[in-house]
Amino acid sequence: MKSQTGWCVWITGLPGSGKSTVAKALLKPLKKHGVKAQVLSSDLMRKAITPQPTYSLSERDMVYTAIVYVARLLTNDKYNVIIDATGNLRRYRDQARKQIPRFMEAYVRCTLDVAVQREMKRRHFTHAPKGIYKKAIEKQSRTVPGVGVPYEEPLKPEVTVDSDKLTPTTCAKQIFETLSKLFLQKS
Repeated sequence: MKSQTGWCVWITGLPGSGKSTVAKALLKPLKKHGVKAQVLSSDLMRKAITPQPTYSLSERDMVYTAIVYVARLLTNDKYNVIIDATGNLRRYRDQARKQIPRFMEAYVRCTLDVAVQREMKRRHFTHAPKGIYKKAIEKQSRTVPGVGVPYEEPLKPEVTVDSDKLTPTTCAKQIFETLSKLFLQKS
């Protein structure tokens, strides 16, 4: 009998949409239900792989390939993974879907205007780069998803939450409910 692998949820959305906050909030209902999960942050992974990031396409390819690889290894060893990453191109998330059997995509939808306002008002930048939208607006950066480079919205995410209308806790609850139906409830 083949033992079951862990699952992976990729939380995607524009920079400033609330992905990291929602990922952190998702850990609470999981813990309450006795489920452990590891958050893989693209910001932290990028710092380890490319300490002086350029955010070029080739660098993004390398970072997202590494994130998917690590997530696949962890889920194969029965660990549950939450990927906290923009993954601006669908192909990054599609690659994870192809390689990780128990995978779901959670889209943290937010208007660009709200994401820009949030990022500009943010006081604490735990691991995210600072002032990206300001740099993009002032034409100092051409690599910001949704402004200088495309952010390709998911075509068929398992769950979409509107972070410009809902609290992070409510977004996390909705993601947890979908995750629970797919991976936690016994059929």
